[in-house]
Order: sequence, then structure tokens, then C-alpha cells
Amino acid sequence: MGTSVPTAPDAAANLADVFPSCLVALGAADGAWVRDNGLEARIALRPARSAIVVLVDGLGSVALSARAGHARWLVAAKGTGTAKKLRSGFPTTTAAALSTLTTGRPPGTHGVVGYSGWNPDTGAVMNLLGGWDTEVPSDWFLAETLFTRAAELGLDPVVVGPDRYRTSGMTANVLGGARYVSADSIPDRIDAALTATATGRALVYLYVPELDSIGHKHGWQSDRWTAALELLDGELARLDARSASDVGLLVTADHGVLDVPEHANIAIDPILLTDVVGVAGDPRCRQLTVAPGTDVRGLVGAFRARYGKKAYVASRDEAIEAGWFGHVDPAVVPRIGDVVVVARGSWAFNDDRDVREGDVPRRMVGQHGALSDEETMVPLRLAGAFAQ
Repeated sequence: MGTSVPTAPDAAANLADVFPSCLVALGAADGAWVRDNGLEARIALRPARSAIVVLVDGLGSVALSARAGHARWLVAAKGTGTAKKLRSGFPTTTAAALSTLTTGRPPGTHGVVGYSGWNPDTGAVMNLLGGWDTEVPSDWFLAETLFTRAAELGLDPVVVGPDRYRTSGMTANVLGGARYVSADSIPDRIDAALTATATGRALVYLYVPELDSIGHKHGWQSDRWTAALELLDGELARLDARSASDVGLLVTADHGVLDVPEHANIAIDPILLTDVVGVAGDPRCRQLTVAPGTDVRGLVGAFRARYGKKAYVASRDEAIEAGWFGHVDPAVVPRIGDVVVVARGSWAFNDDRDVREGDVPRRMVGQHGALSDEETMVPLRLAGAFAQ
């Protein structure tokens, strides 16, 4: 079966580079340490005493450019603030992307391969975003966080985020090794980051979930999303203005977003799901696990025949060979679906087999997970000691 899927760029700076680059800029690590640990630090940053990494959930470069007039600090011209871009990685979903950020490794290595994923030991799909307290085994996360390494290198690793995430299982795993500071509003999180970097040598991670939540419900083109962006931009400008001169500021995102029209939010043909025992991932990045003995090649062909103009369809082997998940550890291979369906254009693929007749299925407006520029390209805004 010939491969008809795009390959993932393997030499482009992405979220995995952020923390290693910060460790080098803070003088806690050097190029040899980065190489010896199998990491990359391809973001050139000026030296700093401390660093604040702001992760804005769901803020893609395409959407940001379209709302540039509402985010003047974020889109500041080169030479005054250094506005650049990064690739998120794949799949473009929070659980996978945050794990890549905090470990410096791709999903194929850290093991969080999507919003949800197949557990080959239990034969069930698990929620890999909110299911860490109830579904996800304690040994599922396969990589050490760079917060743990930062502490070993003499830095104070700090996470600033909403209190509701402080004791979650995902925080314990994906953000493990850092001191968690609860702050429920964006202004309060900015204040907490300023306090954490006032003295000493700190690596601070500040999480902003508001835009993603609004985008899912109302779309990034909504007035609510624009208002949230304006508030965030003003607070980031305040963070820049009030930070000590030797504190570096880096703002990025885990993934972008696009709005899916109602007509493009489609149900997968249930006949094609006859031999599928697990439907994982996001509607724009479905990973399908099939029953033993299923003709995977034939199923890939059937999906391509039906949805080939709406999606890239790959077998697991093709997806791995194309580099979609980065380097894939043997332990991670069975976690990836036998068939991977990645939406093109603005399509999204839903499993409606459990929707009762007469019920209207719930659909998200803003979505992500696939390979489009809207989803994969995220901002890289450098300021403070990191400004170039």
C-alpha cells in the first residue's frame, strides 16, 4: 500500500526545544548536557538569571495574526520584541503537547499520544487529559520532566496555574518536579510569576487555559475569544514591563485552533467502524484500534476511498514512518491506533454510534489535533532578557 501522507519536519524547532533552550540561557546546562540527554535546544536565547515560560492554550499563530489589532504586545514588530513562530508537534492537542513541552521529547517517546489513547493492557480507550486520577496507570508517563532536571541543576522550578489543576494526576505526572502556585485569574498568575522571579534563579511555567476553553465553545472568531486575547495581551505587557531586567520571558502555545462549520462536523460512517474496538484522539485526529485479525490495509483503503479528500488516512506503520509522533519507543507503538485519520481543511470526524435517535450530538466549534498551519504553528514571543 503506497504511502500518501505528509511527513513531519524533523529539523524544525518545536515545543520540545523550549525548556532545554531556557536551561542553556540560564546557565544551568550547556550544549554537551543537552546532547548527552538526547534533547534539542534550537531556540537561541540571550543569557538570563530566571525565565518565565507562558503557555497560552489554543493560541495559534494564524488566529493571532488575524486578531493582531487586539494583541499589540504579542505581535510586536521584530526588533522591538522579536515575534517568531514554533511548530507545536503532533498531534496538536493539549495532553500530548504539554508533555512534549515539559519533557523535551515527542509523543512517541513520552507516551502521551493524544487527547485520549488506547491502553493495550486493558483493551480500553483512556482520557489522557482528565483521566489521570481514574483511568491512566501510574507508569504510563515514560519520560522525566525537565522540572525535575532543573531542580537538580540548581534552579527553582515553579508552575503557576489555576487551583483546580493543583492536585490533579496530570499535574503530578506531566508537571512533576515543580512547585505549584495556585492563581485563578490571569492577573493573579502574572503577579505570582513576578513574585517567583523577584530573587534567586527560577524556571517558571505559567499556564493560560482561558482562550482554549472559549474557543472550543464559541470559536476563535467570537467576540468572547477576542476579549480574552485583549485581556491576556495587556497582562503580558504588564509582565514584561514589571519583570526584572535579567528575567527572560518566552510566550508560546501548545497548539492552534480553527473553527469547524456545522456541516463539516460529520459522523464517521458506522459501517467503517464495524471492526473498530477503540476510537481515540480528537475529532480532527482519530486513532482507531481494530479487533485482532482485521485487514488493516483494507480498512485504510476503505477510509481513503470514503474520506480521502477530507482527511489523511494512514496505517500506524505509515504514521510512524512519516515521523508524525517523532521517535517512537517500542513500548509506545501499541498505544497508537492501527488506523490514523487526520482531518484536512476544516473537517472533523465524530463517532456517533452511541447517540440516541432524535438526539442532537454535541459538537465543539473551535477544534484542533491535525496538521494544518492553523493548528501546528504557534507563537514564539521573546521579551525581557530574551529579547533580541
